[in-house]
Amino acid sequence: MSINSFGHLFRVTTWGESHGPALGATVDGCPPGVPIDEAGLQHWLDRRKPGQNKYTTQRREPDQVRILSGVFEGQTTGTPIQLMIENTDQRSKDYSDIKDKFRPGHADITYWQKYGIRDYRGGGRSSARETAARVAAGGLARAVLATLLPELRITGYMVQIGPHRIDRARFDAAQIEENPFWVPDAQAATDWAEYLDGLRKSGNSVGAMIEVTASGLPAGLGAPVYGKLDTDLASAMMSINAVKGVEIGEGMAAAELTGEANADEIFMGEDGNPVYSSNHAGGILGGISTGQDIIVRFAVKPTSSILKPRQTITRAGEATEIITKGRHDPCVGIRAVPVAEAMMACVLLDHYLLHRGQIGHNRGAIG
Repeated sequence: MSINSFGHLFRVTTWGESHGPALGATVDGCPPGVPIDEAGLQHWLDRRKPGQNKYTTQRREPDQVRILSGVFEGQTTGTPIQLMIENTDQRSKDYSDIKDKFRPGHADITYWQKYGIRDYRGGGRSSARETAARVAAGGLARAVLATLLPELRITGYMVQIGPHRIDRARFDAAQIEENPFWVPDAQAATDWAEYLDGLRKSGNSVGAMIEVTASGLPAGLGAPVYGKLDTDLASAMMSINAVKGVEIGEGMAAAELTGEANADEIFMGEDGNPVYSSNHAGGILGGISTGQDIIVRFAVKPTSSILKPRQTITRAGEATEIITKGRHDPCVGIRAVPVAEAMMACVLLDHYLLHRGQIGHNRGAIG
C-alpha cells in the first residue's frame, strides 16, 4: 500500500520527517531529455523556505536540494529521480516538554492511536516541513511542463487571512511577489501586516484562504467519473498540511446561484475555438478541462502550535495544560502558496501524460 505517493504516470513519493537528518522525494515517470539542474529546482524551494520574514517560522533552513539519480549531463534520463533536502536547524529539545502530551489541533493523538508510536519532535511526518519535498517535485514537474506546454502559467496567491479578504477590484498580479503574503492587492498587504503583527506578538495564529490558477492548459485533460481532473486536484490540495476545505471554480458559492446564473454560456471565438461568457466551473466540466483557466481555492486552518495555554490530556489519560514552544508560523497559509503551485504542477503534468497516452491529440473537432 503506497500511502506516501500520489500521481499515476508522473508519480511522486515523499519521505522523511521534520527533525530527521533529511527529507525528499522520489519521482518516477518523468519523461527523458528534459533539461534540469539543482539550481532550477532551488528557485522554487527558495520561495517556500522558512525564516524569510517575521510572518513565518524562524527556523533557518537553506532547503538546499540535491539530485541523487535520474539526471545525466543536465537532462532527465527517464529513470527514477531522487531528490534530497537535508535538515540543518532542528531544535528537538523545544519539544521535550510535550513528548507525553497531545497538542490540540495536531495529529499527535491520532498518530498515537493508529501507530502506537509518534515522533513528537515537530510532528515528524505530519509536519508541514514535508512540503519542501513536494515543492522540489513540483519544480521538476514545471520543467517538464515548460517543454510540453510552454504556454502554461501556474500562479498562486492568498485571497483571505482570518476575516480579511482581498478586494478583487484591486487585483494586481504584479503585486503577488512584492509582499510577504503573496497577495495581489497592495492595500490588503499593508492591512494584513498590521493584523498579523498583533496575532504574532500575542502568541496566537490564524487561518487563510489560498487560490491557485493555471492558464494556457488545453481542453481535454481529465476523464469521466473516477479520473476527473478536479478530483485529483482536490485530493492534491486536501493532502497539504492544515487544509480543511477545497473549492473548484465557484465552489461552495455555487449553492447560492440559479442554473441560469451558474451556466457558462458558449460562443465561437474569432480563432475558431470555443469561448465562454464566464468561468463558474473553474475550467473543468465533467472532470475534463475546458481550455479556460483552472481555478482552485482552499482553506488552511490556524497553526495549532501556539503560545496560548490549552487544555489536553497525556498518554496516560490525565488532564493537563499545554503551551507549544518552538518556532512556528503565525499563519501557515503564507508558505502554502508555493506548495499549492507545486501540487497543481504535478497533477496537471500527470493528467497531460495520461491524456497523451490514451488519446494523443483531441479527437472532437468543432466547426
